[in-house]
Order: sequence, then structure tokens, then C-alpha cells
Amino acid sequence: MSALRTAPDSRTRSTAGLVVLLGTMAALGAVTIDLYLPSLPEVAEDLATTGARTQMTITGVLVGSAVGQLVVGPLSDTFGRRRPAIVGFAVYVLACLLCSIAPNLPALVAFRVLAGAGAAAGAVIGMAVIRDLFTGPAAARLMSRLVLVIGVAPLFAPTVGGAIAAWTGWRPVLALLAVAGTGVLLAVWRHLPETRPELRDTPAEALAEPVVAPVVPPRPGRLLRTFVGYGALLRDRRFLALAVLPGLAMATIMSYVATSPFILQEGFGLEGTAFAVYFALNGTALVGGSQLNAALVERFGSPRLLRLGVSASLVFGLLLTVPLISGTHRLVLFAVPLYLLLLSVGFVMPNAVTLALEPYGDSAGAAAALVTALQSGVGGLVGVVVGLLGGDEEAMGAVVLGAVVLQVALLAAVWPGIRPKVTA
Repeated sequence: MSALRTAPDSRTRSTAGLVVLLGTMAALGAVTIDLYLPSLPEVAEDLATTGARTQMTITGVLVGSAVGQLVVGPLSDTFGRRRPAIVGFAVYVLACLLCSIAPNLPALVAFRVLAGAGAAAGAVIGMAVIRDLFTGPAAARLMSRLVLVIGVAPLFAPTVGGAIAAWTGWRPVLALLAVAGTGVLLAVWRHLPETRPELRDTPAEALAEPVVAPVVPPRPGRLLRTFVGYGALLRDRRFLALAVLPGLAMATIMSYVATSPFILQEGFGLEGTAFAVYFALNGTALVGGSQLNAALVERFGSPRLLRLGVSASLVFGLLLTVPLISGTHRLVLFAVPLYLLLLSVGFVMPNAVTLALEPYGDSAGAAAALVTALQSGVGGLVGVVVGLLGGDEEAMGAVVLGAVVLQVALLAAVWPGIRPKVTA
């Protein structure tokens, strides 16, 4: 009897440990940006350039990440999950070390692109591993737990990065990223299981057996077929609609992040500690929504909760747009619908990703890569659009309104194919 109780407990602990590892891998990309953000003025001064040009070091990470995701996804389908992850994080560590000694801005931008490409392995392989091991509500629950781990680190990264930069300068901040990358690399080497379906028989075995699995050499031509497989994904209207939904959800977040200095500091007078506390408080909305989704998905299923998240996003997005466009100076009219909108995002992202990847078990790496690349691309595009629209509250309102309406349209287009079957 005790043995029967021990096995599930062991698998539960193994699953929790795996989620923490995958979340840490995926969070490294966000931390690479957030830890470094407070250093931008010092970088501009030290390298004798302008603040606008130093923004290229942020864009470089996003560009490198988008390209890296599209490369590492098919590689992980061909060579397994472990080896591309190990190589990716090794590249990341080297790139961050080179960033810390970069002699000028062009070199720093180039090395930051390389760092973004290396960190790209985290998010892609994390999603692919979950798809290898789980489907349906179990996969959505694990995706939600992944959001929890990913969401916590960036909440504190700017504060930590700012303190380090103020004390030692910007170069040690980048060296610290190399140290963090080394820790992730060692954790991947020691604890990441090989989860490709041809290497493991069942999800339970994948979690219970030793993490180092024999590597099966790729079949001739498979690598080329996995890259060519992007064509099949791009022709799948159901996949594309579901893959774009997390990007549109990210657009609502990025529109808030991009305009927050103007809206919160100039519009509502939140400075210093008040600004940081309010920013962190809103971070709990995304984390809280994803964990509520994890608690409900077994009972209601991903399609219903995705519909709930998209519907709620439309309602709260409209409620947020009204004070933004009218120019109200009452913080509560802005803060409440924004918090609830961010809470709704926690239902959209994990369920949309789960449903998008579900039919693509054999090419989960490529499918996850396209999802994350679309998410990064939409997030990067939002920054440009917000800037073109003026970077103020009206710009945020326009982006939020467009994003939530598009979410509804895309979900309506694919709903007949994902709606739950009614049983008699």
C-alpha cells in the first residue's frame, strides 16, 4: 500500500520540479531584457551614444529571440529536446560574457542578438516538453504553472538590475546574466529529461525514469522535413488563429508596458516606489489568472476557458478604452479594468497554446517555435505602433481595442473546430 502511495507522490514532485526548470528556462529571455533596462542611461553615457540608439540593445534581444526560436524548434524535433537546449544556453552564456566587455555599441548590439538567440531555446523547448508529456487539460494546467514561474522573475528583475547598476555599473549586470545562464545550463544538463516520443513510451515513464536518455540519431532527411513543416503549419488556419491569440494577448500587455511611464507617471503622478509597487501589483494579475485557469481547466476544459478569457478580455478591454480615450484622471477607472484585463490574459495564453500544439505531437518543437515567434513578433510590433500613435493613453486605448476585437474574431473563426462535444 505504501508503495502505491509513494509512486504518485514521486511523480508529483518530479512534475513540479520539471515545471520549475522549464519556467526558469523560459524566463531567462525576459530577465535578459528586464534586468538590463535600468542600465540604459549609463550605457548611453559610457559608450558615448544616445538613449534612442541604446534601445537597439533591447530590440536586438527580441530579433535574436525570434530568429532563434524558428531555428531551435525544428532542431529539437530532430535531435531531441536536451541537446538544442544545452547548446542554446551555452551560446547564451558566451554571448552575455561578450556583452559585458563590448567596446562599443555595434558590438554590444551584435552580442545581445546572439544572447537572444541562445535564450530562445528556453520558451520553445519548454512548450515542446509539455506537449511531449501531456495533452488536454493536463497540458493546459502545466502551461498555466509555467506562466507562474515565468511571471515571477521579471517582476523583480528591474529592481535588482537597477541596484546592481547603481553600485557597480552596467557591465557587471550583463556578467550576472552570464552567471544566471550558467546555472540554467547546469540544471538543464542534470535534470532536463529527453521527452521526444520515440525516446519515451509514456508520460509517467518520462517523469519517473532517469533524466539522461539514450539519443536516437535523426533519420536521414528529417531535419529538412521539420523546417519544411513550417509550410504545413502556416497553411493550417486553425493553428494560425490559435497561435496568434497569445500574441494578441501579449499586445495588450505590451501596450501597457510601453505607455506606462507616460500614463502612470505623468498622467496619475505615480513616481518612484509607487510606480514600482503598482507595476508589480499588475504583474500578480497575469500570474493569478493563469493559476485560476490551472485550477479550473480539468473541470471545464481548455476550449470553454479560452472562450471565457477572450470574452472577458473584450469586456474589460472596452471598459479600459473608455477612460483612456476620454482622458480621465481618476486612477481607479484605469486600474480596475486593466487589472481584470491582465487577469483574463491568464486564461487566453495557456489554453490557446495547448489547443494549437495538440494536433502536432510529432512536430511540437516547430509548432511551439512558431507560436513563440508570433508572440515575440506581435509584441515587438506593438512597441512600434504605440510609438507611431504617440505613446500616450490614446495609443494604448487604440492598441487594446484592436487586440481584443481581433481575439474575438479569430476565436469565432475556429470555434466550430475546437468547441467541446456535447454528450447525451
